[in-house]
Amino acid sequence: MSEKVLVVEDEPTLLETLAYNLTRQGYTVETAGDGLVALEVARRAQPDLIVLDIMLPGLDGLEVCRILRQEMNVPILMLTARDDEIDRVIGLEMGADDYITKPFSMRELMARVKAQLRRVRLIRQETEVQPEPVIKEVLRFDNLVLDLTRRELLLNGTPLPLKPKEYDLLIFLARHPGQVLSRERILENVWGWNYVGGSRTVDVHVGWLRAKIEPDPTQPSRIVTVRGAGYRFEG
Repeated sequence: MSEKVLVVEDEPTLLETLAYNLTRQGYTVETAGDGLVALEVARRAQPDLIVLDIMLPGLDGLEVCRILRQEMNVPILMLTARDDEIDRVIGLEMGADDYITKPFSMRELMARVKAQLRRVRLIRQETEVQPEPVIKEVLRFDNLVLDLTRRELLLNGTPLPLKPKEYDLLIFLARHPGQVLSRERILENVWGWNYVGGSRTVDVHVGWLRAKIEPDPTQPSRIVTVRGAGYRFEG
């Protein structure tokens, strides 16, 4: 989609010339001949750049610039018929991004337009945050499914609520199927190395987990005790 430029100029010949040359450069061009119409077109069209003459009938370009700057963050290139530093300073204070003094060459104007639009593109690229792709991670063990992306446990296809530490413990065990994990290693990885509680905490949480996921908690087949060593997850 081509970038859109709004040209605001009350001289019909110059307005037509500017529109023609911008269109030849590949831009989509909107036009306005006075300040009030310029505000209406800018609000409707949401241009990527506004070329705005200072001397306009009714609402002058400085006032149009001031109003637009409050409503939208669009670059504004001011056109002034007088090489007057005060005009340029006021225009910049009103929020203009650049200015060019009449008479000007069409080559210079096009260079200014391209420079402003290039700056806008760079700012957009820097500020746009690309969302990280969501990689769904799921662990499946027969009728037991752990959706790590959603932190959800399904048993026989039905969501099974767990306490946060129960879930963390189950994830750690399920990530190491068939391995014997000591209580100390479990404590360090699930509760953190600075946890002040003892290994009894692991036993209690394992008991809670077994009551929820084992077919027979008195004869556990998923979270198996390895005497003197710790626990092994069989899935």
